Amino acid sequence: MPYTPLAPVKMDAEAEKATGGHSQTSRSASPSTLSRYQTLLFAITCAMAVANVYFAQPLLESMASSLAVSPGTIGIVVTATQAGYAVGLLFIVPLGDLLNRKKLILTQMLMSAVALCAVGLAGNWGMLLGAMVLVGLMAVVVQVVVAYAASLASPEQRGAAVGTVTSGVVLGILLARFVSGAVADLAGWRGVYFVSAALMIGMALVLWRTMPASAAPPAKGSYWQLLRSVFQLYLTERTLRVRGTFALLIFAAFSVLWTSMVLPLSAPPLSLTHTQIGLFGLAGVAGALAAARAGRLADQGRGNRTTGIALALLTLSWLPTAFVESSLLAMVVGVVLLDFAVQAVHVTNQSLIFAARPDAQSRLVGAYMCFYSVGSGLGAIAATYTYAHFGWVAVCILGAAISAVALLYWLYLGLTSN
Repeated sequence: MPYTPLAPVKMDAEAEKATGGHSQTSRSASPSTLSRYQTLLFAITCAMAVANVYFAQPLLESMASSLAVSPGTIGIVVTATQAGYAVGLLFIVPLGDLLNRKKLILTQMLMSAVALCAVGLAGNWGMLLGAMVLVGLMAVVVQVVVAYAASLASPEQRGAAVGTVTSGVVLGILLARFVSGAVADLAGWRGVYFVSAALMIGMALVLWRTMPASAAPPAKGSYWQLLRSVFQLYLTERTLRVRGTFALLIFAAFSVLWTSMVLPLSAPPLSLTHTQIGLFGLAGVAGALAAARAGRLADQGRGNRTTGIALALLTLSWLPTAFVESSLLAMVVGVVLLDFAVQAVHVTNQSLIFAARPDAQSRLVGAYMCFYSVGSGLGAIAATYTYAHFGWVAVCILGAAISAVALLYWLYLGLTSN
């Protein structure tokens, strides 16, 4: 069957301004088939799925001891999971535009349960790494769900729906470390993955009974034609390039904080326990939930303004964070501001790229999240290197500099679009 090229559609004035005036969007009047209950279920699904990627971080020492792996090597577990996730973004998420999305989501969740059980049963180093790659690969169901929620919502509700579902993603990321540590204290590190597998199966059953039937896939053609169209989106969609650049920068800043903050908190004079450090994730949750409204503002044509305000807050958030050794309250304020700003820009980004090409939502989110992965990886590497050589204040300067670059980029777009 011949491949049907994806035709661009018009963008409203505010969204056009937000991306420099060159991308396009659709405002069809199709009714929403996404209820609040379904939106909540999608958010919970995303939280559970993305948490699987981050469960291992506080469990590395236990894994190393159990499998007789050196502490210097066990960190590859995290890398393997992220590598699987990155591959899934490019090769699995776009399938949401080609296959029945309901069946694709349910299949991925059941396969996630299998992968999680494989982690729990891993008896050697090779089996653990292979299972963790599969965990990351299947965790991209998160992005399929986000795209599906955007397609089910009406154009006027799309931003709000994306904001709510994306809040579930951030909650999963922030709470995963705390939850896995607590479960591991009761049932060991393997128990964390068995419990998660059971929860994934349970949620799959709930979604099977409640999720709307998927409409006909918007794209036609072969799988390889679909993949080629993903790369074509980078060339043809300015909205994706602009918003992807914002994503790379904000998630680099996000990773700078969350990768390195355990180092000053666990070292003298603070010497906090892992449980106490995990509680900072709750502060991040407060900020992330507060930013859910960003999607509604994007629906109202205020996405550009929201982005600018959030980036200014992101840059300022590093000031109180720098005083962690003298004030934990200052650190909490910084965490809340940073997570609020990152989530606000992230939700706005997705709302605008979904509006730009409603016919390519799964491919768009896969392509967009690649910017997220690159930013997160670079931020983590830069943060640990900077802390080891220059200390915590230098880490905060690094984070502020990345945030300021994002703000300057926003200002540049505003000047060139006039």
